[in-house]
Amino acid sequence: MRAGEATERPATGPARHGVLRARRARSARRARSARPTGARSRRPARPRTRRGTLATLVALALAAPLLGLWGAAPAAADGYRYWSFWERDGDEWTYATQGPATARPGDGDTIGFRFAVSQNTRDAARPRGAADFAAICAGTPDDGGGKRVAVVLDFGTARDAPGGDRPPRSRTACARVGGDDTAADALAQVAKPLRYDSSALLCAIAGYPRAGCGEQVGDGADSPGAGETAEDGQARDEAAKDGADDGGPSAGLIGGAVAVAALGAAALWQARRRRG
Repeated sequence: MRAGEATERPATGPARHGVLRARRARSARRARSARPTGARSRRPARPRTRRGTLATLVALALAAPLLGLWGAAPAAADGYRYWSFWERDGDEWTYATQGPATARPGDGDTIGFRFAVSQNTRDAARPRGAADFAAICAGTPDDGGGKRVAVVLDFGTARDAPGGDRPPRSRTACARVGGDDTAADALAQVAKPLRYDSSALLCAIAGYPRAGCGEQVGDGADSPGAGETAEDGQARDEAAKDGADDGGPSAGLIGGAVAVAALGAAALWQARRRRG
């Protein structure tokens, strides 16, 4: 050792321990600062509880019957109960573009009237039964003056009828009228009494129905097929009512079965999740 140099002696005792602690603290700080932020260790996340999912499945199962009833309910649609006026064109009925008070059928023409509940002219029920002029007017000879018009009267079905009324049987008639007479004139000759309202709307033919005139009704009435008579319509209505009372399982039973099936599926799914 050269003269004049200070001799550095290693720390001993308590001083040595302090130096060691300081070095360890610095090393720990360096390690923490060098560690990437995203590399910090975290405890693995516990799986989320399935109670919320199970509750959702149960709610859907319980709501299924209500949704089924909602979807199965027919959409309510308003219609009108009235006499519709038709003209025969070849082998088909066409909805008249004029009212019977202004339409003037020719000699040998066929006109028809149908009482029913309809929403509009496109779904209006056509007259049923025979509509052949030669057959209807076979017993009414041509006298050489005026004209002959075949008239078809369809009084509809029991379901079309207002409360308390029973529709008469459909029938046909041959009207002999003047050459310039209207369809209303031909109708008045074969189907009195007629009833009109204050706006000249035809309300009743041969006294049917007894009251009402083009009133608005709900969707509870419909029209039958082309070959059905009034008695057939009433029988069909009674059969439909009987079928609705005892035909097939009720909506409540079906809804309960759906709910039980959904709960069972949810329980099986949770059991598998636990085993996994």
